[in-house]
Amino acid sequence: MRSILFVCLGNICRSPTAEGLMLNHLASAGLADRIRVDSAGIGGWHAGEPPDRRAIAAARKHGVDLTPLRARQVRKTDFSDFDLIVGMDRQNVDDLRRLAPKQSTARIGLWLTEALGRPDEVPDPYYEDDRAFDAVFDLCDRAARAFLEKLRA
Repeated sequence: MRSILFVCLGNICRSPTAEGLMLNHLASAGLADRIRVDSAGIGGWHAGEPPDRRAIAAARKHGVDLTPLRARQVRKTDFSDFDLIVGMDRQNVDDLRRLAPKQSTARIGLWLTEALGRPDEVPDPYYEDDRAFDAVFDLCDRAARAFLEKLRA
């Protein structure tokens, strides 16, 4: 595994949280220079914007800085530039499979299945309160830690 792309609907809540956590854990493990990590959204509504302020606040409580991240939309080239593309929910995965060009070399999967072996989704906290963003952070943190262990194995 050399690269992973995290994908959610707009790339301002779940996928940047997962990206920031994975970057943080890879850096702590001394692997940041060996695995490329990025995030994107199915839609481009928030392109160029930072993550949602509530996602930033949830991550900041745990020493993870999401402020340098900027939203972008999934590109056709992502399907050859990344080894693994993970959606945060089943609709994201379905959309990714629909968008994937025929010559795609990336494996597409559900984030929590890839990381934890569970068929669960990361819930979208956008229309929820701060507690939902904390819960998404905790879930993505568990997944990122477990995925890092898989990478080390």
